[in-house]
Amino acid sequence: MSRRLIGASLTLAAVLAAAGCAGGGDAAGTSASGEGGWEFTDDMGTTVELDETPTRIAGLNDVVASLWNYGIEPVAAFGQTSAQDDVAFEGRDLGDLEILGESYGQIDLEQLAAADPDIIVTSVYPTDASGTLDETQPLYGFESLEQQEQVARIAPVVAIAYRGSAADVIERTVEFAESLGADGGVIDAAREDFDAASQTLTEAAASGVTVLPVYATVADGWWMNKAADDPSLHLYQDLGVRFVDTGGDGYFWESVGWEEVPRYPSDVLLYSLRFSMTPEEIAAQPTATLLPAVQAGQLYPWKYIGMDHVAQAAYMEELAGYLTEAQKVT
Repeated sequence: MSRRLIGASLTLAAVLAAAGCAGGGDAAGTSASGEGGWEFTDDMGTTVELDETPTRIAGLNDVVASLWNYGIEPVAAFGQTSAQDDVAFEGRDLGDLEILGESYGQIDLEQLAAADPDIIVTSVYPTDASGTLDETQPLYGFESLEQQEQVARIAPVVAIAYRGSAADVIERTVEFAESLGADGGVIDAAREDFDAASQTLTEAAASGVTVLPVYATVADGWWMNKAADDPSLHLYQDLGVRFVDTGGDGYFWESVGWEEVPRYPSDVLLYSLRFSMTPEEIAAQPTATLLPAVQAGQLYPWKYIGMDHVAQAAYMEELAGYLTEAQKVT
């Protein structure tokens, strides 16, 4: 399986991913700029040193969208989709952003070089629930180590690990944003909104409705996310959201054929906005019509958004609305 499906939260592409995000591992340190220049040690243990604080930032949609929410505007981006089609950039003026590709692993190297980035940032997903990072595999967003090396010749690459709870990954993102000069007042305000949204979600989750996040296609079947392995869902679970326990020994996903779908009832279905079937297409599948959530019309979008206070707060407010609206049907 390909790395594309991670996150779908993931990161979900036509071929499903084997990697995702899970807890564990030691956080690397960072040092902001000063008279001695700028230094940052990423989550792969790689230390990048520059004479000055980088100002021209390029990288994976998921990460640069989060930096933008802290006031660090990127110069170029690549990812699962074009930034124009990515919900992480909703409401943004992308006129000055170089969009380097429209699908996973598609990076126009000439266009990237022309954008003249000082640094390129991406994410890295563990290979198992213990949070293991595999240095022999390319970082997320790159189709191969060869491509990653080509990108690194243009500018140093920094990787942020997407594992454990989003609450922890967000703080790591903040640490990186602060090293780039993000305004502390902007960060503090975003953190306050995040805390308020967390409380709202906890109150909504008290209704006890059960939730199942899925990526579904006719060809690939029914892929159910394991909340503990996805940083965002891990956070929501910690805040009280009741996710269906899908069982199985696999990491990040439990997948079944369409004939087995009725074995996993829930009050709410969250359908991935990345490459998954629409609610109407799901409801048209004979076995899916047996699911209580489908019968009740309680299907809501599952957005893969960044590891930052702003994006997470916005989706937690949305999710809280879904849980408040939904009825117990199982």
